[in-house]
Amino acid sequence: MRKLIVSNMMSLDGFFEGPNKELDWHVADEEFFTYARDMLRAVDTILFGRVTYQLMANYWPSAPKDEIAEKMNALPKVVFSRTLQKVDWNDSKLVRGELTDEVRKLKQSQGGDMVILGSASIASPLLEVGLIDEYRVILNPILLGSGKPLFAGIEKRISLKLLSTKGFASGVVLLNYQKV
Repeated sequence: MRKLIVSNMMSLDGFFEGPNKELDWHVADEEFFTYARDMLRAVDTILFGRVTYQLMANYWPSAPKDEIAEKMNALPKVVFSRTLQKVDWNDSKLVRGELTDEVRKLKQSQGGDMVILGSASIASPLLEVGLIDEYRVILNPILLGSGKPLFAGIEKRISLKLLSTKGFASGVVLLNYQKV
């Protein structure tokens, strides 16, 4: 069965975006880019919710050419949305079905590991029903005070096992968890 990984930035006080949807606090230095390259080499499909997909589709096709841009543009992308009419970014597929059923099908299909980038709106429900195999939190050394919480909508206690930690010179800490 394919493994599903979530990779998300988070502030120390638990937000993945600021109160006005700002992301300018994300630390994206060479150590982060090394992590991103390694992660993208290890997966063969990216899953997105609508909002993150639209942000990424507006950026990556015209981004400066490097290995990360190449992977982001070339890897197959599955977009979960009930409001989008079409997806135009290279090798993107729009899925309108029920999220958990569709992800179960994807996990049972042929292929390598998959990753959800951002897209907390789909990551949290999938975590709650046990479909996330690894959760990688990229903890940024900042307190936002308010914003959109990374783990919104979780209604029951979920125990996770810490697999690894990696500190970056910038103060970012990569926390890698799996479901228990």
